[in-house]
Amino acid sequence: MELSQQTVDQISGWVMTYGLKVIYAIVIWYAGMKGAQLVRGLVERALSRHDGVDPSLLRFAGQAVSWLVLALVAITILNLFEIETTSLVAMLGAATLAVGLALKDTLSHFAAGVMILVFKPFRTGDYVEISGHAGTVKDVNLFRTELATLDNVQIIMPNAQAWSNALKNYSAYDLRRMDLDVGIDYGANSDRAIGVVRSLINADPRAFEDPEPFVKVTNLGASSVDITMRVWCKRADLFDLKFDLTRAIKQAFDREGIGIPYPHIEVVQKKA
Repeated sequence: MELSQQTVDQISGWVMTYGLKVIYAIVIWYAGMKGAQLVRGLVERALSRHDGVDPSLLRFAGQAVSWLVLALVAITILNLFEIETTSLVAMLGAATLAVGLALKDTLSHFAAGVMILVFKPFRTGDYVEISGHAGTVKDVNLFRTELATLDNVQIIMPNAQAWSNALKNYSAYDLRRMDLDVGIDYGANSDRAIGVVRSLINADPRAFEDPEPFVKVTNLGASSVDITMRVWCKRADLFDLKFDLTRAIKQAFDREGIGIPYPHIEVVQKKA
């Protein structure tokens, strides 16, 4: 069965039109793949120039830009074949909205993770307190933050909770203030006790002279005169300085005969 000249011309026209479009589409897709890889590399290199950018954020940003480029390439190819993309984009938008509503909690953790990785309110190794939970930061990713308490208990916290609540970062500053209170007997000489405490602080090289240490009587308690010490030191020396000063003050007060009272009740019996 021979084809008519009109049919042959139609087939030839179709092949010429759509065959060229298929070739164009292949070329566009190939160029789009290469362009997506190029843009991804540029984004990752640009972000890596900033100190402290998390590798997870680098990979996510690169992949997101790559997907965006490929989506634009796909729309361009569909338009090349004169396929209506308006309704398709609307359907994708509706599907994205539905998925977003279904995964709103997960997305909120993801968004908080991005904010944490970008602004870095805390880093791995910092000792922090978040929502009543205190511990050393062991890991931070796009969805959760992992803490380890002082007794090595693991705490897994969603990033939305870590980002939206008040945060105490005890490792943020290298300079810290050591606070210590000690009580002495009412019968003891408070000026003498303050002098002993000051001499101990001045003799310790870990205690800073500037800011000047604070040593004063701050309270007249039910059974003691309370002396408060506020001493600035390096963060790494904080706890050892506090423990060593506590022991040294007890030993010095014992030598000087300065009593440290303990809670007691004095009963006075009257004769009838």
